[in-house]
Amino acid sequence: MTSPHLHIPPHRCSRREAVGLLATAAGSCGVGLSAMPALGREPANLILAENARPGTRDWMLSRVEIDPATRYRSPAIEGWCSHASVRAGETLTLHVSTRPARRFTIDLYRMGWYRGDGGRLVASLGEFAGTEQPDPPVGEKRVRTCAWSATAEVTIAADWPSGVYLAKLACVGSDGEPGPQSYAIFIIRDDRPADFIFQCSDFTWQAYNRWPNNFALYDDGDQSWYWGGGVKVGFDRPYGKYCQILDQPLSVGSGEWFLWEFPFAFWLESLGYDVTYISNFDTHRDPAGLLRAKGLLSIGHDEYWTIEMFRHVQAAIEAGVSVGFFSGNAVCGKILLDARQRAFERVGVFGPPGGTREFASMSSLTHERPYGNELMGAHSTGPVTGGADWICTAADHWIYAGTGMRMGDRIPGVIGWEWHGDPAPIPGLEVVATGPTQSAPDTPNGGVYTATVYPGSRGNIVFNAATCWWADGLAAPPGYVRPSVYTSPQGPDERLQRITANVLSRMLSRE
Repeated sequence: MTSPHLHIPPHRCSRREAVGLLATAAGSCGVGLSAMPALGREPANLILAENARPGTRDWMLSRVEIDPATRYRSPAIEGWCSHASVRAGETLTLHVSTRPARRFTIDLYRMGWYRGDGGRLVASLGEFAGTEQPDPPVGEKRVRTCAWSATAEVTIAADWPSGVYLAKLACVGSDGEPGPQSYAIFIIRDDRPADFIFQCSDFTWQAYNRWPNNFALYDDGDQSWYWGGGVKVGFDRPYGKYCQILDQPLSVGSGEWFLWEFPFAFWLESLGYDVTYISNFDTHRDPAGLLRAKGLLSIGHDEYWTIEMFRHVQAAIEAGVSVGFFSGNAVCGKILLDARQRAFERVGVFGPPGGTREFASMSSLTHERPYGNELMGAHSTGPVTGGADWICTAADHWIYAGTGMRMGDRIPGVIGWEWHGDPAPIPGLEVVATGPTQSAPDTPNGGVYTATVYPGSRGNIVFNAATCWWADGLAAPPGYVRPSVYTSPQGPDERLQRITANVLSRMLSRE
């Protein structure tokens, strides 16, 4: 544990320790050493050194209380952060409410591998006297903006590596029993060159955030799954419990991080990949920052993008950056940030008119180029939702090297719950897996998913896994809850791990 205001040099592990860490990770993740990144001449990279530090599972919530009247919020203790992402030296404020007023603690954890524990305590900010902060009024376009006073502030220490960080908010209980708990979440980004940039899908986390009750981008005051315009959501509020697909207590205050993204980060860091983390905000604001990596990774459920994000990633591809869309329903909803860049509304669709059949209200939005498949290779289409097995349709393709997969071989349940199809006519684009989607076992729903790869102009590639659930096949870290709707993914699979390693290796091979 380090003070947020003191610099303590990070531990540097030896090459022997680094190889030992990788071997341990291989056993825990079920992937051979041949699939791992090669260690360079340096004793260890930043991620290896960070994950050699002591981990803990104390980051996990042990007592979550959800108000049954709202179904999503935890009024006993809840909070939010002043910034989605911050750099070293910048100050973050935390805004916390307890109802009723009671004392609570704030501990900060970085999420990673940490020999299987999944997190490391970086700072304990102390004990605070909680206050009952007011619920915000319903604003223009139904936005809920909390004018809460700051409870604590923290200056980001220079030795806190880029990553996803949790502020664990815990009421002080009586008789030694823990009180109610929740999270606030933020990202520390840096500006260093790295092999991979992990882009968190926090615009989508916020779009689905119903806090305090039915105030997501999908709630227009009449419908609870609305897909039109005229609704705004903001970041100046807590994240409520995730509202669909599965019951995940750890989502209280943490958006969708634990659902679709954490297993991918856990796997990457277990193998020592050189990775740094950003928010969707960073893709929107900092196009030059994307050029410091060989590969940009979109993970899980990355539905909502600004046109600036689209153009910045498009320019990065033209400049030679590879992109891995290990995601589903990505680059679908076009959003517009407000002047403060703390709230947004849906203004269009990155797809053709009639391209999707899921929501009637989607037709009220502008459908115009650019389309999502022109960036990713394939995009949301047809019924949008559904599930399927990953079916090998190009056994000789380099992504299958070392997997032993043959034509028609399947990885069960990998595709879901939202997927990509309708491949774009991009020169050199290849469909590497495809098949029909279903609404239930043996019940086709008319969809066809297509996982694709296409070449950039500088030896780079763009890979599209066509599913929200790719990370399920990589790892099952502490606290992970497996989804099961339309189909059921089966957890870590050596073939899927190898495909992922092959894609990352090809990204690294670009000169």
